[in-house]
Amino acid sequence: MRIYLLIVIISLATALQAVAQSSPAPGVTYTNPVIAGDFADPSVVRVGDSYVAVGTSSEWGPAYPIYTSKDLVNWTYVGPVFNELPPWTMGSYWAPELFYRNGTYYVYYTARRKTDQRSFIGVATSRDLTKGFTDHGLLLEWTSEAIDPFVVDEAGKLFITWKAYGLDKGRVIEILGAELSADGLKVTGQAFPLLQAEQANWEKGGVEGQAIFKRGRYYYMLYSGNACCGAQCNYQVGLARAEKLQGPWEKYASNPLLISDKNWKCPGHGTVVVTPDQRYFYLHHAYNGDDFTFTGRQGVLSELIWDDKSQWPAFRYGHSTPIRAESPLLAAQKRQINLTADFSQTDNTVPWVWDVSLPKPTYRVHQGQLQLVNKEADQAGTFLGLVVKKGTYTMSAAIVPRGDLLQSLCVYGDSQNQLGIGIRPGEVELWQIKAGTRWVLKTQPVADNTPLVTLQVRCQGGQYYEFGWRTQEGKYVPLTDAPLDGSFLPRWDRAPRIGIGLSGKDQASSLIRALTLHYNES
Repeated sequence: MRIYLLIVIISLATALQAVAQSSPAPGVTYTNPVIAGDFADPSVVRVGDSYVAVGTSSEWGPAYPIYTSKDLVNWTYVGPVFNELPPWTMGSYWAPELFYRNGTYYVYYTARRKTDQRSFIGVATSRDLTKGFTDHGLLLEWTSEAIDPFVVDEAGKLFITWKAYGLDKGRVIEILGAELSADGLKVTGQAFPLLQAEQANWEKGGVEGQAIFKRGRYYYMLYSGNACCGAQCNYQVGLARAEKLQGPWEKYASNPLLISDKNWKCPGHGTVVVTPDQRYFYLHHAYNGDDFTFTGRQGVLSELIWDDKSQWPAFRYGHSTPIRAESPLLAAQKRQINLTADFSQTDNTVPWVWDVSLPKPTYRVHQGQLQLVNKEADQAGTFLGLVVKKGTYTMSAAIVPRGDLLQSLCVYGDSQNQLGIGIRPGEVELWQIKAGTRWVLKTQPVADNTPLVTLQVRCQGGQYYEFGWRTQEGKYVPLTDAPLDGSFLPRWDRAPRIGIGLSGKDQASSLIRALTLHYNES
């Protein structure tokens, strides 16, 4: 009986310990995401008492958004790494690796080269994040592709690691490394292997997104495998360790360490940062289970805990991204994702983005209005957008109709896939571009002398859209009888943006007095 009771007590203690590790402790908690909206492949560093993160911008400019934080759960947008795109590049602005040394920030970034449309790695530096980065050009060219850089300081020597052979036929996908020059701006050493993809189910899609850090005698690597992106993604996170950067690397027997669940799908590709009180946090991306590809891969935070006996870490809340977790530094989370811009006010800093495949938009705030110039590109028009932070929202814009210019509120996947409501003198138009073909779905008349029209888009779950409008004195007029399905809008590696679209014969400017973007916080 005593032995039986002892077994029960031990089992109960073990269960309680497991519950304690898988649930937030009483006190201050945060809710994922910590950086809302499309913010894939985040890289984070701690500098003093501050944290800095950069992320993928894909085919959106300006390239690579920068955020800062004091506590890892409240982040403030600073600006982009590049206001002007590096001249050797043309798109696929992926996986920037942030590194800090001796007062200088380095960004090792992936981009597609103009001359051959292959993705390679460049490097840029800055001593002041608010002023952006100075580009130093192409750093690493490797056969058909080199992406996902990560830099390691080993006893004062710098090494760059990267994913190789993703586009080379017959070559296994692997993570390679090489020594850098002392200033970090040139590759000087011969390439050496770190990790190869195996044919295990969860790795058969390749290995990438490596995050390397040292604790005790070991280097540890969190890496991602399988398909990163889109509705069919199956991304997961594995773990390996080695006593030397050059290896040999030992993969964790219980991989994968982090997988999908109904709340957060396809987690992966991030970096590890250590707080002053020695807590280890992995800032990575995952798709929200409800909004999925319509809001993109968002910035989420997962904590690692350590088994000092085996010297292997595990994720504190189990094998999936936590919904809610104990805050680093006991920081309270203050979520503010709504946006209101009254262009008659002097302070209207709006974080606009645009399609890098088209000419950079020209715009200004002048005489109390946002004036975006119509470039007459083609039927795709001119677009100035905002990152969508959550899939259920309402956006409105107060617009002065003018000339042969269709001013629209537009949901923009790319130049070939859009959905919008526009105003020109005398008419409101509901339109769609799908797979490059433009249709007018519906029109309604508006009095020719109407001085101001407010257009509105209501979105549910990122996928279903309702459109309508009203005059200053009039009631809201719906333009859709039932929600329109926008499932064609997300691209493979990025979510749609919502914003201002222009088309028409006149090379005129938009006249937008104000706009609001409000999210349903339920």
